[in-house]
Amino acid sequence: MATETSMSTPLNAPTNGTHHTLDMPASEAQIRALRIGDTVTLNRTLFGIRDATQIHMFDHGRATRFDLRGHAVIHTAPNVRRVDVSPQHPAGYEPVCIGTTTSMRMERFTAPLMQTYGVRAVIGKGGLGAASSAAFAQFGGVYLAIVGGTAALETTWIEQIEDVDLDDLNPESLWRLRIHHFGPLLVAMDSHGGSLYSTVQQNTRTQRDAVLASLGIRA
Repeated sequence: MATETSMSTPLNAPTNGTHHTLDMPASEAQIRALRIGDTVTLNRTLFGIRDATQIHMFDHGRATRFDLRGHAVIHTAPNVRRVDVSPQHPAGYEPVCIGTTTSMRMERFTAPLMQTYGVRAVIGKGGLGAASSAAFAQFGGVYLAIVGGTAALETTWIEQIEDVDLDDLNPESLWRLRIHHFGPLLVAMDSHGGSLYSTVQQNTRTQRDAVLASLGIRA
């Protein structure tokens, strides 16, 4: 289910976008409705994933028992505490601090995540590149950006670590998290070729060239 409402200046987001609330998993149509500059809040389920997780999944052929179709993954290796298994901690882990890591070094995994496992959204910081943009357009995906250094806040959006797979890679296991009001997150790359990172880079080049020209320097 998705709803759209107006929202006053969410975290690191433009004021002219639409806010969407998605109860995961999401459909392709819901994801393709997102445009750069929009904001998104997620509910229900989120999967934590990082470098080693994906290296083992795609380079070493290890499959996960989790169904990732329609879901979002967040680039993270969480700080967790082992606890006794209980209704509150069914996986035997308690979240301590679950932050987001830089995405670009995982660029090559975006397309296989979407094509093989049906992932719809990637959450991280710093953005992704052209290969990911092409995958978002082909399969119907989106990159949701979060401000770096907000791990303490992100952790408050996580209600529970529901399950864990590939746990020999801990902390770079594959984590299934139960979330509530996870966001707002900024739509920084959409399924229509839009990328705030490309826009910023182009604007920076234009401004640099103008400054150099004013100084009589040819770029």
